[in-house]
Amino acid sequence: MATEAPRWELYKLLAEPVRVHLLALAAEEELSMGELAELLGESLTKVSRHASALRDAGLVTPRKHGTWVLLHLTPGVDADPVVLDALRAGRALMEQDGGRARLEAVLSQRDSKSREFFSRTEAKADVAGPPRELGAYLSALAPLFDGHALAVDAGTGDGALLEVLAPVFDRVVALDRSAAQLRAAGARAHTRGLHNVKFVEGDLDGAEVKAAVKAARPEGADLVFASRVLHHAPKPARAVRALADLLRKPKGDRQGGALVIVDYGPHEDLSMRETQADLWLGFEPKELVSFAKSAGLVGASVKSLPAAFSGDGPDNALPWQALIGRRGT
Repeated sequence: MATEAPRWELYKLLAEPVRVHLLALAAEEELSMGELAELLGESLTKVSRHASALRDAGLVTPRKHGTWVLLHLTPGVDADPVVLDALRAGRALMEQDGGRARLEAVLSQRDSKSREFFSRTEAKADVAGPPRELGAYLSALAPLFDGHALAVDAGTGDGALLEVLAPVFDRVVALDRSAAQLRAAGARAHTRGLHNVKFVEGDLDGAEVKAAVKAARPEGADLVFASRVLHHAPKPARAVRALADLLRKPKGDRQGGALVIVDYGPHEDLSMRETQADLWLGFEPKELVSFAKSAGLVGASVKSLPAAFSGDGPDNALPWQALIGRRGT
C-alpha cells in the first residue's frame, strides 16, 4: 500500500499531474481505461502506464467486467493526508478544464446504445396470456404484500409486469423512457382491462416519475419494482438511489416502502451487449446490497430466482436474482 511506503516515494508518485487527475476521476466514478483516456486527452498506452503505477501503489483498484477493465479509488486510501491532498489537486484540475462536465458526457455515452436499441423499433405487446415470467415476479413479490395503495413499475417495457401489479395495487405508475414501449404497455393494459395504471415517459431519476408518484400518493409508493433495467443503467448505484427515493418512509411501527430489483447475476454472455444493448454483465449480490445500503435501504438481501421462471427469451439461460430492501428513516 502507498500509505506504508516511504513518504518520498508517495510524493514522487503523485508529482505527475496526469496521475493526480486520473486519481480524482477514479474517485468520482468507476471508469474504463478507454473512458479515462478520453477524459484525460491522452493515449491509452500512456494512461495504462500511469494507472499501473497507481495500481501497484494500491491507490486504485481494477475490476474486470467482461472485456472491460474498470478502475476505482481503493477504499480508505484518502485517509492518508498526502493522497487526500492529491485528490484535492486533481479535483481542482477537473474544475479548471471542465473535466466534471466531460465525465457526465462520457457516462451518458454508456447510455446511448441502449437508448437507440429501444427506440429504433416499435415494441409489440404479447397479449395472448399472462407473462411467462410470472413465476419469477411472484416469487420476488410474495413476502412484500403489506401495502396496496401504490406501486411503481420502473422500466415497464411492454407492460408484462402490470398484469401482476395492477390487480394487487389500487394504483400503479408505469415508467419507461421509450414512447414505443409505453404504447405497447398501454395496448396490453387496455386489452387486459387494467384501468388503474398511469403511464409516464421519463428516466428512472427524472422529474416526471417523481411528480406522478407525488400526485398519486404524496407520502410515496408502497412498492417500486424494477425488472431487468439495472443492467442498462449507466450508473447503477445512482439508479437504485433514485428508485429508493420514490418509496414512502417508515412511520411508527409501519415499515417503509419496499424496493424490488430483478436483474442478472454475474455472467460472461458478451452477446447480450450486442443483441440486447446490455451495459453490465450482471451484478454480484454483495454489489447490489452495497447499492441498497448507499440508497438508505434497510434489511437489504438478495435471493436467487429459479431458472424455470426465467421465461423463454434471450436471457433465459442467465442467472436471475432479486434484491429486496425497504426505505429506512
